[in-house]
Amino acid sequence: MFSVWILISFAIAYVLGSVSFAVIVAKRHGVDILKAGSGSPGATNVKRVLGKGPGNLVFALDFLKGFVAAHWPLFTHNTGLLPSEAPVLWMSIVGLVGAVVGHSFSMFLKFRGGKGVAASIGGLMAVMPLVTIGGLLVWLVAFQLTRYVSVASIAFGLSLMPLAALLHQPKELVGLSFALAIFIIVRHRANLQRLIAGTENKFEKKDGASDKKQ
Repeated sequence: MFSVWILISFAIAYVLGSVSFAVIVAKRHGVDILKAGSGSPGATNVKRVLGKGPGNLVFALDFLKGFVAAHWPLFTHNTGLLPSEAPVLWMSIVGLVGAVVGHSFSMFLKFRGGKGVAASIGGLMAVMPLVTIGGLLVWLVAFQLTRYVSVASIAFGLSLMPLAALLHQPKELVGLSFALAIFIIVRHRANLQRLIAGTENKFEKKDGASDKKQ
């Protein structure tokens, strides 16, 4: 029974995560985001190519799909819709992972995708809101100091495990924080190479649109 619920949670989350809002929003503006800017179907690239409004919309939608994927087991359990024997915490963890994997390796984009940061934040907000808020503060400080979205995203990932341990989260969530940190770093390996080479683009506004690359 445990494995069945885990598989159900992952399958739902993966399909949900695979929906690329970056592609959908960009297409409504007449742009193929897979061929524009950095080619990444994520909120950062959409903001860089189309401006603040579309970029923020994509971020919000990606955040929401991560949140829904991780929160629906908690919601259905609290409302009595989910059987009491269902492993709710693990379903939420697997839901978060499934959404991030789906976003990063979308079944609708031939297993291409974005970095998964927005979906990760949404899922974390569902299962560890205080840790997530702390991580977002770290992201903000790192971004203000460096003006690199990639550096801020990596700093966010690295802050998760210490914050989870400091706030006495269950060991499963501490482990999840560690896994997400590794995943975020790996997904930003190209950015790290550009940072080392000195070719990574900083966040700069030009005519109301950002000029950042992730």
